[in-house]
Amino acid sequence: MRIHAIPVLSDNYVWLIEGDQGQCAVVDPGEAAPVLAEIERRDLTLKAILLTHHHADHCQGVAGLRARFPVPVYGPALEAKTWVTHPLANLETFDLPHIGRFQAWHTPGHTLGHISLISNGAAFVGDTLFSAGCGRLFEGSPEQMLASLDRLSSLPDATMIYCGHEYTADSLRFAHFAEPNNESIIQRIREVNEARAAGLPSVPTSMSLEKQINPFLRIREPSLRAAILKHARSESLSDADAFWTLRCWKDEFDDLPLLPRHAQNH
Repeated sequence: MRIHAIPVLSDNYVWLIEGDQGQCAVVDPGEAAPVLAEIERRDLTLKAILLTHHHADHCQGVAGLRARFPVPVYGPALEAKTWVTHPLANLETFDLPHIGRFQAWHTPGHTLGHISLISNGAAFVGDTLFSAGCGRLFEGSPEQMLASLDRLSSLPDATMIYCGHEYTADSLRFAHFAEPNNESIIQRIREVNEARAAGLPSVPTSMSLEKQINPFLRIREPSLRAAILKHARSESLSDADAFWTLRCWKDEFDDLPLLPRHAQNH
């Protein structure tokens, strides 16, 4: 598989999976026109649409794509309301000839039916896992989201993670705040700043890297756990409560106004 990022909307990515014989699939089309343009530019034929969850910024391009290519739409069985023609249950597999075999993993938390799609060393994780971050809990519980992240972290370290948004720089800002002495985070900030300055995506990322820089995969690391306990003003927390404390902490951090550049170190 050759996988290409198509930026859409303000900060979404549609993933174009290019197979053999000019065939392709797309993951989470939040907009149709840029995807159709890229398919045409590469002289490809769309054979399937894959959805991770029901939010509009991940599926509102389906109608426009199917108007040009009346293809099957694979998506979560628990959210098969409008566009999904082939609902997927947990661990269900399906083959797309000349493209690949995919397995659906139920990864709830961001939404209740959210799935991740695993294929040949790649994981299309929607809004469950971001580079250095994770999705907000709009429908699921902390226990569900932590279990989903733990499940994804069981993938081989070499697995490439294809998430739904360009959130890496902002996520790293919080990760560095929570773990200021983590040298892997500091190095990753440099790399992402260079990539974004050059107009390049910061993703995909690898599971190996995420285990080093992503606080939501690191809540059991002693130094970060100590920071979480300090923030919560608690002597002990369950893993789920530690995760939820960290998620709320990031939400609070995201809502803080950015200081002017000259004031950020004061």
